[in-house]
Amino acid sequence: LIYEQVRRMDALAEERYGRGVSNVVFMGMGEPLLNYNGVVRSIGLLTHEKARFGLSPRRITVSTVGLARRIRDLASDDPGSRLAVSLHAPTDEQRSAIMPVNESEKTDLGALEGALRHYHEQTGREVTYEYCLFHHFNDSETDAERLAEIARWVPSKVNLLMYNPVEGIADFERTTEARLDAFAGALARQGVTVTVRRSRGRDIDAACGQLKRVSNDE
Repeated sequence: LIYEQVRRMDALAEERYGRGVSNVVFMGMGEPLLNYNGVVRSIGLLTHEKARFGLSPRRITVSTVGLARRIRDLASDDPGSRLAVSLHAPTDEQRSAIMPVNESEKTDLGALEGALRHYHEQTGREVTYEYCLFHHFNDSETDAERLAEIARWVPSKVNLLMYNPVEGIADFERTTEARLDAFAGALARQGVTVTVRRSRGRDIDAACGQLKRVSNDE
């Protein structure tokens, strides 16, 4: 099913834009590592030299909220893909407040650290951390210092994202450009490779995280 989705999107992209799929990211609606066998099998199909795509494994990224056991499995099976971790907070207390998966000792930051160290030892590849900033929640200089410590667990880079507000959810606010820049600067001074990801589609409520809320309400 995953392979078929990519095949259809490839045909559509070829028809509309004159070029097919060049990269695949397992991310978004659902946790990829909860469908572990399906994901690994589809990576094998997408990268097979005789397949329609024959993608390099380096062009495939698997994103996870941090399922430690499955990260270890991914290191052992090693389909060659890249790994991204949706981190979003530098302490267990903060992370559990926005990501209930962190509340278990099997998936908290301690478990995640062990799994990522194992992953790097087995594969030699760096890890990407995804970090969404919320105003006065996880965007302080202290948060940046703590995130830098996490980034030193294994060779890694950090992608910073700004929260896309959703009507009807008032618990969090989008951080400011000034605080985003200060946060990125603090990470850079700590020697962390950092990239700021800019949102697209906010003007029509189509940015990351917004469409699902609208769909559910309807």
